[in-house]
Parts: sequence; structure tokens; C-alpha cells
Amino acid sequence: MLAGCPGRPAPLIPLPLAPGDRDSAVAWAAATVPAHRTAIRFRWKYQDDQKRWGGRGQARIAPPDSLRFDYVGPLGLGAGAAAVVADSAVWADPEKNFRSLVPAVRMLWAGLGIVRPPAADAAVFGARGAGGAGAAGAAGATGVADSGATLWRFVQGADTLDYRAAVGSARVLEAEWRQGGKVQARSRTLFDVHVMPASARIDFPEARARFELTVVAVDSAATFDPAIWRGRR
Repeated sequence: MLAGCPGRPAPLIPLPLAPGDRDSAVAWAAATVPAHRTAIRFRWKYQDDQKRWGGRGQARIAPPDSLRFDYVGPLGLGAGAAAVVADSAVWADPEKNFRSLVPAVRMLWAGLGIVRPPAADAAVFGARGAGGAGAAGAAGATGVADSGATLWRFVQGADTLDYRAAVGSARVLEAEWRQGGKVQARSRTLFDVHVMPASARIDFPEARARFELTVVAVDSAATFDPAIWRGRR
């Protein structure tokens, strides 16, 4: 849903899904993680009802589960950074800016084309898709893609995370986070021919906000100073 537009988005996967195999879900998620340390540079935009701003940033990914996320606004203003391990932000500076920019860590991972595996106590559901989002048919619980899409659902307490991965004329990963049945965030990531993220959009319907990024360069042989995990500077 576009920021500022009324109404609520239709569910990413509106139909019930059959129980899925946890090991298959974990393996599928692991396959989305880069094999090597990777630095992704991007341009970003953010907008809500009060403001609209943008700039540039960099995501440094250290497999299997570490991320350093940096961003800066126009003319070097509004800079910030955060370190993420697995499903939690270890630190953020300034914390308020990062939380407002990307309030759901798993959705940030999804925006970068990476799926976090289901938590140990999460219920797992899966199916084969039959085409476009919202048109999926429950044809099994293997999570193996056919000509449509691969669908997974991870449910933990009040949180539900749906994933839809499609391979056709373009490779697309979509994700949706619901809390208490209410959509908190929806993401859509497009990949390039090298199966690296090319662009992404994360919408926050309740906040009437949107975060977009466009990738400008990917370094799949990056080296990272260990100090980047300890603080912004």
C-alpha cells in the first residue's frame, strides 16, 4: 500500500497453508544468505505523513546472521548506523532514527533478499503457489517452487511472517509481518540476473510510511574491520 493512501492491503497469502516441514523451511531460508561477506551500497527514500527524505547507505552482511546497516541523508545530514545479529539489533546510533526507519528487523533482512529461519518455537506452514500473490493454492507443504511461487508462513505467538518467492521473468521475494492479525509491514524485493537484490520497498500500513532502496553496487568479496560490529565510529 502506498504511504498516505487510505485502506489496508490485501493479505500477501490469503489462503490457509498446510503444516510444513521445518527442516525444509530452514534450508530454504539458508539458501537466501550470501555465501561470502557482501557489501551492498544503495540509495534510499523514506516518507510518511510528516516527512519525506532520502540519501545513501550501505549494508554489510557477514554470513550467516550478522548485518551492519549504515545510512546518511542529503549533504551528509541525518547519518546513523546499526548492528544486527540474527533477529535483534545489538545497537543503533541514533536508536530512535533506526527504529522509525525499520521497526521490524526480519523485514529489513527480507528487504535485502534474505529470509531469517523460523524460531525454534514457531509453527511452520508451506505450500506451492499458483501464480500471483493472493492466488496461491495449497498443493502441498514441501515449499518447493513450481511454475508459480514458493510460500512459507512462520507463526510465533502474536507474530506471523509470510514469505512468497517467485521466479519468472523476474525473481521476486515478498514478505509480510502481521501482529495480532494486523499488517505491520509488507516488503517486495526484486533481484538482478546475478540473484542479488536490485531494489526493495517496505511499506508500513499502520504508520502510513514507506522505505525504498535502490542498489547501486554489490561487493561479494568485501572485507570488514571487526570494529564495525562494536559501534558506529
